[in-house]
Amino acid sequence: MSAWQPLPDGLPPEVRHFVEQLRRLKERTGLSLASLGARTAYSKSSWHRYLNATQPPPRQAVTALCRVVGLTDPEIERVKVRWELAVQAWPRPATVPPPPEGAEEYEDDPTLPWWDTPPQEKAATGEKSGRLLRYAGLLLLVLLLVTVGGVVAFG
Repeated sequence: MSAWQPLPDGLPPEVRHFVEQLRRLKERTGLSLASLGARTAYSKSSWHRYLNATQPPPRQAVTALCRVVGLTDPEIERVKVRWELAVQAWPRPATVPPPPEGAEEYEDDPTLPWWDTPPQEKAATGEKSGRLLRYAGLLLLVLLLVTVGGVVAFG
């Protein structure tokens, strides 16, 4: 690994293992933190916090890093399982009150890069683009009929 800051003492093993895995993935990209930020829609300073275990990364950031590295879907799922284990064990600052019972420890960042559009939104978008395609085909058919009719009538 490159010159990473040492991880804090007393870090739970799940968090330590996950952050070390993130660091290895980042190294595989060969990118600087700024370049990684540009490729994943998460800032250089965010990646700095995630890779030094000062803040847990959102699930979408982890997925984006995996995609930049070129991992397969099953490999990405394994990384997400490690993320879930790490988030559950992630130490919380003493000044933050514990979450209400039954609440998730950390919520995902609601901002998604365009390539991570949720399937239900993709379906809605696909429906609209399919309708647009039908209209375009219908317009093309009408233009063809008018052209053929004009050639027959005046030809």
